[in-house]
Amino acid sequence: MANTIKEQQDILTKLNIHVLNPMQEEAISVIDRTTNTILLSPTGTGKTLAFLLPLIKLLDPDSKEVQALIIVPSRELAIQIEQVVRSMGSGFKVNAVYGGRPMSKDKIEIKHVPAILIGTPGRIADHFSNDRFSKTSIKTLILDEFDKSLEDGFEAEMKEIIHQLPHINKRILTSATQSINIPGFVRLDQPTTVNYLKEKVVSKLEIKTVVYPSKNKPQTLLDLVGHLGNQTGIIFCNLRDSVDSVSRFLDKNKINHSCFVGGMEQKERERSLIKFRNGTNQILIATDLASRGIDIPELKFIIHFEVPRAKEEFIHRNGRAARVDSKGTAYIMKGDSEDLPAYIHNSKIVNISKQSVRKPQFWETLFISGGRKDKISKGDIAGLFFKQGNITKDQLGNIELKQDCAFVAVPKSIAEDLVEKLNNTRLKKKKVRVTVL
Repeated sequence: MANTIKEQQDILTKLNIHVLNPMQEEAISVIDRTTNTILLSPTGTGKTLAFLLPLIKLLDPDSKEVQALIIVPSRELAIQIEQVVRSMGSGFKVNAVYGGRPMSKDKIEIKHVPAILIGTPGRIADHFSNDRFSKTSIKTLILDEFDKSLEDGFEAEMKEIIHQLPHINKRILTSATQSINIPGFVRLDQPTTVNYLKEKVVSKLEIKTVVYPSKNKPQTLLDLVGHLGNQTGIIFCNLRDSVDSVSRFLDKNKINHSCFVGGMEQKERERSLIKFRNGTNQILIATDLASRGIDIPELKFIIHFEVPRAKEEFIHRNGRAARVDSKGTAYIMKGDSEDLPAYIHNSKIVNISKQSVRKPQFWETLFISGGRKDKISKGDIAGLFFKQGNITKDQLGNIELKQDCAFVAVPKSIAEDLVEKLNNTRLKKKKVRVTVL
């Protein structure tokens, strides 16, 4: 028992987490001692760590087969969980597989079989039907954001996958929604439920309504963005066409931003989030795809450029701001002749200053053509920028390291100069390209 506690503390230290929250403490205890667990907790409360810590304890270091399967509704959530597992430094191999990237890449990565496999239902079903690895050692099944998987129409794929897993002895299902109907094929018999959706949490989210004159919605949005200055936030739209339209308008007015919608190529989606996370772009324009299941920083605001069709989407969007103990504001844009849906109440109408307090973009993102598979670490990258780039610690922003590449935030004022100094230099044993993303 003492060793288990010490190992968990070592992992938390690596993740720079000082203490677990009450939900995580209870969830870990329940998962440790029960066969089937339902974990209900709002977006952003740490459900991933709550199921990964007990999962690591279940794995056999001598096994050469897949031992745990984590099914998720989106590519971004698969990537996010994979990164958390790697950051834990447990020594167990992990891989994420998902649609939107070449199947050949999956095959190369899972040739050296991972202990933990994470993936979207369609891609996992494909690997299962082609018998690309043994399923006999898969004893733990985690269905993360299960309500979203059902909502997105993955029931048939999940049924097909679970039917091929006869040796499961622990099931964990997570959701950020209270009312979910769990189909029989999940075989979640007599589950123990850890429910933190029922907790009366005092929200620190303010909800405000900004009224715009007819035919003047984009300009009102521009005024609002200027009023908010350099805070980090998301502008939510209902449709991809709306995201494209808002993006063109902000481009025209020289407002840096990223976009995030389902129709984008996976590489584009990942790079949009990277530039948003590292501060190159402080605004993300997105559909409800960004309302949960993606790894993004604490947000000061969200803007409902278009009001969502249902209360659930409204709640999930708002969950992106004022997370845990932080404060934040959700702005609702309403036409002067429109009525808000009945589910929106206690929203205060506010007037906004038209004077912009936004400062020019500070960070730029550099791309490096080398990553983990080249035995490159974040420390190696930092050393290159300090020694050959001659920059200070204050000038080195966020570093994101991938399998085959890396992304580094640097001040925009020196980005081109760094490209000149560092492009075609050696990093470990690899000659790397360095370019502005």
